[in-house]
Amino acid sequence: MNLSYWDIKSWLTNIDFTIVGSGIVGLNCALQLQQRFPKSKILVLERGILPQGASTKNAGFACFGSLSEIINDLEVHSEAEVFNLVKQRIKGLQILRETLGDQNINYQQLGGYELFSDSNALFQLCQSKKESINRLLKPLFNDEVFSFQSNTFGFKNCQDQLGFNQFEGQIDTGKMMQSFTQLALRSGIKILNSVTVEQFSDDGHSVKIKTDTFECSTSKLFIATNGFASALDISEVKPARAQVLITKPIENLNIKGTFHLNQGYYYFRNIDDRILFGGGRNLDFKGEETTELAQTELIQNMLEALLKSTILPKTPFEIEHRWSGIMGVGEQKKPIVKPLSTNVFCGVRLGGMGVAIGSLVGKELADLVQ
Repeated sequence: MNLSYWDIKSWLTNIDFTIVGSGIVGLNCALQLQQRFPKSKILVLERGILPQGASTKNAGFACFGSLSEIINDLEVHSEAEVFNLVKQRIKGLQILRETLGDQNINYQQLGGYELFSDSNALFQLCQSKKESINRLLKPLFNDEVFSFQSNTFGFKNCQDQLGFNQFEGQIDTGKMMQSFTQLALRSGIKILNSVTVEQFSDDGHSVKIKTDTFECSTSKLFIATNGFASALDISEVKPARAQVLITKPIENLNIKGTFHLNQGYYYFRNIDDRILFGGGRNLDFKGEETTELAQTELIQNMLEALLKSTILPKTPFEIEHRWSGIMGVGEQKKPIVKPLSTNVFCGVRLGGMGVAIGSLVGKELADLVQ
C-alpha cells in the first residue's frame, strides 16, 4: 500500500487502542474507551466497506427471545442462566437506546408475536409453560411478559392463537449503524474500512498487527468480529449465516410488529410498507456454518413459500432484494468477553441477539482494560 509520511503519522502511529470490527460491539467498545480515556488515540479496523457481519444485515428486532426460544434455552441452561441472559439483553437494549436515542434508531415498541404451525405440540408446550416463564421473568419487568392473542393478521396454516410479548420492539438497522458511526467520528475515533486483519502478536508490551494492506502497533487490541472470530483463532465461535429477503411495498399492509416462527428460526416484520423475512438456517445447519455472504435456493425458496402459504396468503407480493449476514454462535448462548493475552481482548459469540446484547458486550469489552 502506498502510504505517505502523513498517513503513517496521522493514522498508524502511537495508537492506544485498536478495535477489529466496526459493528455494534466494536463501536460501543470504542466509544466507552474514548469516554474513559479521552486523550487516547483509538483506531477501528473494518474488513468491509460497511460492517461485514450482522450489524448492518440484521432484521432490526429489539427482542430478548420468544416464548418457545426461552423454553428451548431452559433445556440446555439453568433457570439462573436464562434469567441472566434475558437480563443482559434488556440491559443491552437500554444502553443502545440511551447511547443513540430512540429517534435516531426509529425505535418502536409494537410488540412481538409468535406463530405456531398446525402441529399442536409446540403450541401446547408454550401454553403449559407460559405462567412459569412469566414468573421467572417478572422481577425484570414487574409485569407478565407473554400472553396469547387471536390471529387478526390473516395468517394461514397456523394456530388461531398467537403468542404475544408486549415488551418487544423494532429498530431501523441502517439508522442505528449510521448513528453509531457518526457518533464515533464526532468523538475523534478513527475508522478505516476495507482492511482485513490477518494476524497479530502480543509481546507483553504492545501488539503488532498485520493486515492485508499495512502493519502497525497498538498498546491494546480488541477483537469484535463475532461470526468471523474463528479467522483470528477464537475457536469457541462458529459462523451462522442468516438469509433475508424483503418485498416491494404492499398497499394497505396491516402487519405491524415483530414476528417469530418455528422457535425463532424464521422471523419477519413490517418496514416501510414491506415485509422483511429471514431465517431458515435450520434447513441446512452445516451448509449455513459459513462466512460466505450468499443465498441458497433451498432457503430462499422456503422463505417465499412461507410468505405465500402463511404470512401473505391472500396478498400479491414481489421480492425486491435478498441478502445475508453472519452471526456468531456456539454451544452456549452466553457471550465470550475475556482477555486472550496481556494486551488482547475479545467480545464475541452474540448468539443471534446482537441488537439486544451488542452494546452491553461492547461496554464489557472496554471494561476489561483497567
